[in-house]
Amino acid sequence: MCGPGAWTLPQLTLGGAPRNGTSTPWRTTPDEPALRHPHHRRRPHRTTYGAQARPSARKGLWSAITDPAHLGQWFPSEATVELRPGGAMTFAMPGVSGIAMTGTVTDAEEPRLFAFTWGEDHPRWEITPDGDGSLLVLVHTFGDRFGGAGFASGWHLCLTALSQLLDGDSTPVDRDAGELHEAYLEQFDLGRGAVEDTAEGPRVHFERQLVRPAGAVWAALTSGDEPATGAPAPEGFTSRQAPAGPVTEVTAPAVPAYRWHPEGTVRWELGQGTGHGPRLVLIQTGPQGFDADAALDAWHERIEQLAARLLAN
Repeated sequence: MCGPGAWTLPQLTLGGAPRNGTSTPWRTTPDEPALRHPHHRRRPHRTTYGAQARPSARKGLWSAITDPAHLGQWFPSEATVELRPGGAMTFAMPGVSGIAMTGTVTDAEEPRLFAFTWGEDHPRWEITPDGDGSLLVLVHTFGDRFGGAGFASGWHLCLTALSQLLDGDSTPVDRDAGELHEAYLEQFDLGRGAVEDTAEGPRVHFERQLVRPAGAVWAALTSGDEPATGAPAPEGFTSRQAPAGPVTEVTAPAVPAYRWHPEGTVRWELGQGTGHGPRLVLIQTGPQGFDADAALDAWHERIEQLAARLLAN
């Protein structure tokens, strides 16, 4: 079982992977413009991973990605598989009862192609000859653009565990403390917000996956100064383009909102994330003609400071 750990930045490269005859490194390539356009929230996105397997691992590669007994040693959940197109799959987290996801096998062509649905996602595994060994390519198609860094860091570690399995190495793969996630987030350029034009005026919108639990994020934002309805918003929830004003809504540790201008509000929301921590959604509204680009830059600076502080702690 792998979790979102052991990694090196040289593996986080765009383009071709080094051809060194080993099972690693993996290359991770976000399709363009899917992972980079701020408005493509629910359109399909694809991330591609590739690696070479040495000759000694070639025969075991197909069973490693299709046999539940082998999947359980590196895949992020326990799985059952009816290995035929249209066959049923189930996915269950070890030690968690009563919660399972289902999927359907879409392709099963031994020994070269295996693909299935997993909730709303579609992982596709393709094995091709590569000299004396094989090349394994995983293409993960998903709808949650802002979960891309979490998916990538998770697959990175799972595929590292698969590589070790094929090499006969049973060393556990450490969980990611957040550094790997943040490296992929930067590579995929997922930390940028957007200015949206609305009938009421421009709106600044940020969505970003964080790497610590919601309680830790809330504590970092408040620094002990809890928001209270009617009182000025604590400094941690403000930016240089959205000064403190009266708090209009509080639901700790998920939502604070305040009015920074008679015609403008700021709302933070810490919602369900993709494994590492909560998903931050921040929206600032303002009067017609307010400097939304300056506000965008200010919030980007503020949110990245928060992310760095969370990672350091």
